[in-house]
Amino acid sequence: MMSSVSERFLTYIKHHTTSEDDALSFPSTKIQLDFAQFLAEECRSIGLQKVSVDQYGYVTATLPGNEPSAPVIGFIAHMDTSPDASGENIQPNIVKNYNGNDIPLKEGVLSPAEFPFLKNYIGQTLITTDGTTLLGADDKAGIAEILTAMEYLIAHPEIPHGDIRIAFTPDEEVGRGVDFFDVASFNADFAYTLDGGRIGELEYENFNAARALVKIHGKNVHPGYAKNIMVNAALIGAEIAALLPADEIPAKTEDYKGFFHLCSFEGTTTYAELDYIIRDFDKASFENRKALIQSIVDKKNAEHHNCIELELTDQYYNMISQIEPHMEIVDLAKQAMLDCGITPLIRPIRGGTDGARLSFMDLPCPNLFAGGHNFHSNFEFVPVESMEKAVEMIIRIAELATSLDFQKSM
Repeated sequence: MMSSVSERFLTYIKHHTTSEDDALSFPSTKIQLDFAQFLAEECRSIGLQKVSVDQYGYVTATLPGNEPSAPVIGFIAHMDTSPDASGENIQPNIVKNYNGNDIPLKEGVLSPAEFPFLKNYIGQTLITTDGTTLLGADDKAGIAEILTAMEYLIAHPEIPHGDIRIAFTPDEEVGRGVDFFDVASFNADFAYTLDGGRIGELEYENFNAARALVKIHGKNVHPGYAKNIMVNAALIGAEIAALLPADEIPAKTEDYKGFFHLCSFEGTTTYAELDYIIRDFDKASFENRKALIQSIVDKKNAEHHNCIELELTDQYYNMISQIEPHMEIVDLAKQAMLDCGITPLIRPIRGGTDGARLSFMDLPCPNLFAGGHNFHSNFEFVPVESMEKAVEMIIRIAELATSLDFQKSM
């Protein structure tokens, strides 16, 4: 008997798979490897072929096609959940026939006053957290949708499709999801990540991204005798933060506007550390943002005798340059949505996906909705109907692609 997408999802979120920033191992947490083995067995049980888990935890499998001339499509989702909120011991809350009112949680309230898009799902079934953890729809909803679609195609051999390759990746949430991904072995002509939010999202633009780690080395002496001697690292950190544009932060930006995001600030008189992420869609503006934080550090180093280190690291780039030569795969997804009664919402990703980096590895890879909202938070939820529509969309993409003449750029 085929499993429903919601049944699969509720099974998958029982697996704790939080990734870890700055871990030296890959994947960053062993629990992801445990889940990878579970998913590999799931792939085998529904009849997928060439199932494997490599040394890095990548799960790959193949659904052989019945249309040999069709392009090979990949569908990709990530296994880890964000370290921004707890992903352990998730207790889902199922709200049937949602009435548009507040949803009381064990901790807090999921309210349309704060999250007005809840009103879009009146009458539907919502899966929410209990308010103490995140839910894991990012991206276990994507995994559930891909495998449910594959199971359906296996059960319905009359539906035409080419070879389909699937992959489940670790460590996407900490920016390392495709560090060791073998694109040549995956052997797809193009792919889609199922890692977007609300129903209808279709994304082929994303932020250019960098990380700025500011390390400040102070000098501590007795405060009563500190004149012209003490160098307070925490205060210097506050000065640096104050020099960045106050309106260019996540809470005050939207659409194509970039930002500086202070992820953490830990400091004492002796040592302080500021951890920023820098985001911008436009490459020139992105470079200007990096130059600004460098100039601020240079200024403060001149004032404080070179006590500051700046580690500035690019993380990923806007995939649009790699997708534009292959807009037929965007059009393919758009048509599949329309055929399934879904209104396409073509918009930039205010974040990144594995697909962004894969697109620069010669695997064009737009991003499709998985259905969830409020990712990385204790107010995360996903409508069951959105997941069901994602399954329909995947199946329709596979079918429509049999008439697509896709040629990779040389």
